[in-house]
Amino acid sequence: MNLATLSDRNLEEHGEYARLIFEDRSYTNRELHDLSRTLAQALHELGIGPGDKVVIMMPNCPEVLVSYAGVWRVGAVAIPVLFLLDAHELAYILENSRARAVITAPDVYPKVAEAMRQAPAERHVLMVGAPESVPAGCLSLERLLAGTALRVEIAPRADEDLATILYTSGTTGRPKGVMQTHRNLFAHAMNSWRTAGEQNRSPRSLVVLPLAHSFGLGLLVSGYLFGGLGVLMRWFNPKEALALIERHRLIGMAGVPTMFLYMLADPDAGTYDVSSVERWLVGAAPMAAEQIAEFERKFGGKLLVGYGLTEACPGISVERDELPRKPGSAGVPMEGVQVKIVDEQGQALPRGQRGEICALGENVSPGYYGLTEATRETFRDGWLHTGDIGYLDEDGYLFIVGRKKDLIIRAGLNVYPKDVEEVLSSHPAVAEAAVVGVSDPLMGEEVCAFVVKKHGAQVSAEDLALHCQSQLAKYKTPRYLELTSALPKNNLGKVQKTALRARALAKWPPSPMRRGG
Repeated sequence: MNLATLSDRNLEEHGEYARLIFEDRSYTNRELHDLSRTLAQALHELGIGPGDKVVIMMPNCPEVLVSYAGVWRVGAVAIPVLFLLDAHELAYILENSRARAVITAPDVYPKVAEAMRQAPAERHVLMVGAPESVPAGCLSLERLLAGTALRVEIAPRADEDLATILYTSGTTGRPKGVMQTHRNLFAHAMNSWRTAGEQNRSPRSLVVLPLAHSFGLGLLVSGYLFGGLGVLMRWFNPKEALALIERHRLIGMAGVPTMFLYMLADPDAGTYDVSSVERWLVGAAPMAAEQIAEFERKFGGKLLVGYGLTEACPGISVERDELPRKPGSAGVPMEGVQVKIVDEQGQALPRGQRGEICALGENVSPGYYGLTEATRETFRDGWLHTGDIGYLDEDGYLFIVGRKKDLIIRAGLNVYPKDVEEVLSSHPAVAEAAVVGVSDPLMGEEVCAFVVKKHGAQVSAEDLALHCQSQLAKYKTPRYLELTSALPKNNLGKVQKTALRARALAKWPPSPMRRGG
């Protein structure tokens, strides 16, 4: 499957329809299709062809969709980069991928210019926006699209050819480029199509996730098959999100937990009518069961949990409307995906036992760009070893316990941070909680919790410790607990536990006089 053909296929199967609304302007699928064909011709005339790399770095806008389709049409490889990344991170990506072109926006260009200074090479820079605002040395995308003919020809691509390289956040070192083939991304779209069911295949959805993120990219590709309308936000704002849902009577939204928590905490949330929403989808990071229940009570609809990784392009499992719900689970494996749980030796474990989650399917990436050893460690015999700990219950529901590297071993006993976070989040005064381990000479590690209170709530660390003691084994109860105004998060809203571990170590350094609780 060549992803460039999806745009043509979308028109053939669905005809012309309103596919996108962005900042009060509507775009049809034909309009976006024609723009992508024009961009493809412009790239071809610049010498960009099969296998060449093109970085796409800008906030959400119609040009992002056009850029993906145009890049694929000439057989090139799209390198989506989150516009919030720093210049030095972009410089590494430019150098590592050997990108021949960058498509960007004026507000991001200073980072691009600095990154190109750090990683000099001959590259084309295509700029969206008004032609008169385009800096010297850059090409105006608007002028290129206005003065170039449509490209009919689609460069041939095989299933195993690269479609994208998505660089991970690099929280444990330099970013790794996750290779995603045409087969991978199409397989995820088809998995989503088969999993969603007939009633969910023509949605009117709010698109808030960055299209440079694996979650957002997956929604983009799936959109060709679903034939629905997407209302696109440049970046997330809780009030604007609620207002757009009300105005367009949208029935779906996918996001990360932080987005839903911001909506939940917004003091004006109750003034918006979002009763049209039938389902919300949360993924990319854990969300406590009590937070999910509270969100549904306030906004209605079902908040479905999904689980995936960039290396799975990205979907692995999801809750389904037609199946009974099991709070705390991430649903069942998606159609087309197999899941198993393995021990430290890679042997499959029986239902109910905790171990590393592994996934198999045509959506699983072939590996990391230029990193043979890292690929060998993570991808074994076709199976993706996720680094996440979880278990499958007797009905095949997947429960995520946490990351292998986040596991706390206290006095030889395993403490899974999510178990403690769920209990803390069940307290009515708690908005968010994160749990990490800190080194201890007596216990090996101690359990540390960082908690954010709900606005106006009154609760002490002692109150929360008693709450944990009433619901957890003593060895799982946090030895240290800090009330904080916010948790450190990355650009996508994931809690940065590396930063919390450093904070815990600075506040509670190992001491031979320390006694475990």
